[in-house]
Amino acid sequence: MNAKSDIPDISSAEYDVLDAVWDGYPVTSNEVVSRLNQRKSWHNKTVKTLLGRLVKKQVLAFEKQQRKYLYRPLIAREEYTKNETTSFVSKLFNGKIAPMVAGFANQNTLSKQDVKELKALIEEWENHHD
Repeated sequence: MNAKSDIPDISSAEYDVLDAVWDGYPVTSNEVVSRLNQRKSWHNKTVKTLLGRLVKKQVLAFEKQQRKYLYRPLIAREEYTKNETTSFVSKLFNGKIAPMVAGFANQNTLSKQDVKELKALIEEWENHHD
């Protein structure tokens, strides 16, 4: 696990599986496979392996009901997203958000809607911190 939180490092494939679980739980491995296959083809055995890894990392828990395992997340999507965002900004931008936004702006990847939302966030922050 990383030093900043109790959330372990999660691979891209593990994240895809976790994201499918977050879409509604408790959920069986077959339901996870079905959800994942809506985006791209996943093998049942691969998904079961990834579910096992996430259980071992204590990101998912399971409950056995008859012959099925029902999976549920142990961390909220919002908690994971916040942790990853903080880690990303710290790692690539020394904890500063302005250079990250400037990078997007310089690459012309910010839409007018993005800018509008950023302005609203800044205004809200100023109203609560002045």
